[in-house]
Amino acid sequence: MARFFLFPIFASLFFSICLAEIRFSDIRNDDRPIIPFDEFGFTPKGLLELTVSKIHLSNNNPDLDLSRIGFFLCTRDSWLHVLQQLEDGDISCALQSDLIKHVYTFNKLQKGQSNFSVVYSETDADQFTLVFANCLSSVKVSMDIHSAMYNLEKGGKRDYLSAGKTILPRVYFLFSIIYVILVGLWIHVLYKKRLTVYGIHFFMLAVVVLKTMNLLCEAEDKSYIKKTGTAHGWDVLFYIFSFLKGITLFTLIVLIGTGWSFLKPYLQDKEKKVLIIVIPLQVVANIAQVVIDETGPYGQDWITWKQIFLLVDVICCCAVLFPIVWSIKNLREAARTDGKAAVNLMKLTLFRQYYVVVICYIYFTRVVVYALETITSYRYLWTSVVAAELATLAFYVFTGYKFKPEAHNPYFVVDDEEEEAAAEQLKLEDEFEL
Repeated sequence: MARFFLFPIFASLFFSICLAEIRFSDIRNDDRPIIPFDEFGFTPKGLLELTVSKIHLSNNNPDLDLSRIGFFLCTRDSWLHVLQQLEDGDISCALQSDLIKHVYTFNKLQKGQSNFSVVYSETDADQFTLVFANCLSSVKVSMDIHSAMYNLEKGGKRDYLSAGKTILPRVYFLFSIIYVILVGLWIHVLYKKRLTVYGIHFFMLAVVVLKTMNLLCEAEDKSYIKKTGTAHGWDVLFYIFSFLKGITLFTLIVLIGTGWSFLKPYLQDKEKKVLIIVIPLQVVANIAQVVIDETGPYGQDWITWKQIFLLVDVICCCAVLFPIVWSIKNLREAARTDGKAAVNLMKLTLFRQYYVVVICYIYFTRVVVYALETITSYRYLWTSVVAAELATLAFYVFTGYKFKPEAHNPYFVVDDEEEEAAAEQLKLEDEFEL
């Protein structure tokens, strides 16, 4: 029974993106048997600094076995075996397992002592999670926790980023440079083709600029965390640009999907409703992301916020597909009622391609990247970030290339031969559907 109770808590930690840094946490009247904190990939020169103060137990009975309350380090594989031991009855408390690494148990506290500080050296290169266990069901715990996990580099310098993510500052900075180049190229295209530029093209420019700023802030954020353990305010800028980038990207997909600026200069009521739904949901998603990142899995509502973020993200991803489907449907219906409108099927090639690309982009960044992060060794967790950024870059490039300003866009200028081919295509598709 204990296994099924504890596994979802720990699984939610393992299958999330965690970047360890200097963390200040406070626990108040908490009776949870397991409280996971940060996850960190140690090298053979890893250290954990743990300072706990203002310790208060709801039960002051001197006969309490305080060896059943304390902190330990555990890997994902080890934890699965610990759960098995608990289920089989081999042990009654996770702290009794020989598969974990004890950091500190409360029986070491002197009488009247309400704080302690310990430096734990980890020489086994692996990914560990700092966990607090309370196996006394009648006791609620309150305490303030200051934790710092880091690896020592040459010269004794501290690296507060996990072993699998220590190169992330360089990765984000490299991608930001690529996007700066894209911004310059897009401005050049807009200037060169200024007579055929629509409003949507300037909106695309804004999306790329915000993505560039987001990456620059994230690079600085991770760089300061790597060196000092704190973001020094760069996390605030990162959240701001992440919020703006998310809203503008989803809005851009909706606008392109409706054919705004290309096929029509207006939005229908149902298309406006999609934006009215997507934008507030993006606000909720960003709030959830901030709570997830800043509180960590030790928070009692952390799992709830994680579920809210995933649910809202899925709803947004599905919602942006509707305008593209509506455009496809409208053009097909026009082709059936107007003989000349058969040309719309040729125009629709671009939107069909875009529909497929949007689905592939959403699937890759939400599913494939998640799977890659789950199965990849902790030493190479940076590869999931690279994969996600490459997919995003490819999506931006495809969107810009296919919807660039053109005086004679082959997708919107169709001659008589192409019209006849379109009519024949419509006939074949109708026969196939029957």
